[in-house]
Amino acid sequence: MNVPAAGLPARVSIHEVGARDGLQNEKGAVPTAVKAEFIHRLAAAGLTTIEATSFVHPKWVPQLADAEELFPQLADVAADLPVLVPNERGLDRALALGATRIAVFGSATETFASRNLNRTVAESLAMFEPVVARAKKGRAHVRGYLSMCFGDPWEGAVPVHQVVSVAKALLDLGCDELSLGDTIGVATPGHVQALLAALNEAGVTTDRIGVHFHDTYGQALSNTLAALQHGVTTVDASAGGLGGCPYAKSATGNLATEDLVWMLDGLGIETGVDLAALTATSVWMAEQLGRPSPSRTVRALSHKE
Repeated sequence: MNVPAAGLPARVSIHEVGARDGLQNEKGAVPTAVKAEFIHRLAAAGLTTIEATSFVHPKWVPQLADAEELFPQLADVAADLPVLVPNERGLDRALALGATRIAVFGSATETFASRNLNRTVAESLAMFEPVVARAKKGRAHVRGYLSMCFGDPWEGAVPVHQVVSVAKALLDLGCDELSLGDTIGVATPGHVQALLAALNEAGVTTDRIGVHFHDTYGQALSNTLAALQHGVTTVDASAGGLGGCPYAKSATGNLATEDLVWMLDGLGIETGVDLAALTATSVWMAEQLGRPSPSRTVRALSHKE
């Protein structure tokens, strides 16, 4: 049943990350043709922002080593196709192929910055500065990912003020929007709302914030609802619940896009996504990967069929 609840947005924009954040965590490389087909199917299901790939050195993320081969195959996709770039070299590669939406990936904690970027938080921000400046000069849209916003497997709970400080620094570089990552899935709804409130108090408006939850403790949907109640309208999700984090071994899958759409549909919140088509896409991808989808909604709907 469609039963709206008070205090929620009328529409939510889904930032689909399955093709990048999902597939980068696979043990083996997925064929380029399969990736291209996956993205085409996601767009056909109504997703309008689909993160396509990452222009990182193949040594670090070999699963996405085919970025140059893949991106040109997506020229006819009717969706925005953000790509992740770690540095100026990655930006050069992305811009050479005509990318117009760029993302950089920072950390709220020193340990994860060291393990993921081999730099301190301050050094990573310095590395991003020319990337963001050049992307903006080229009129590209820039998203700033901020990982470990709620907990870090090495440092434990992350103080809210620490997250706010790095978040503001990313926006001060020129990022158009910020995605708050619960990289290891330890957030709870009160923590989510406390961080959002603190960001607002520091001058970061809610319309510049997206949320990215992992479902390690089964809290991704409840945390998303808490963010929606605060006014957030951009939610990251991964078709079929694909993904994790190759640098944080305790991280399990992302919030499944189907589970998110089921909840939003029930609340009467528009997404523009055809749930049946999306489910069929995730069933198809699960077949390519040789294992069932972890999404509860995919399992329920495909079992009915």
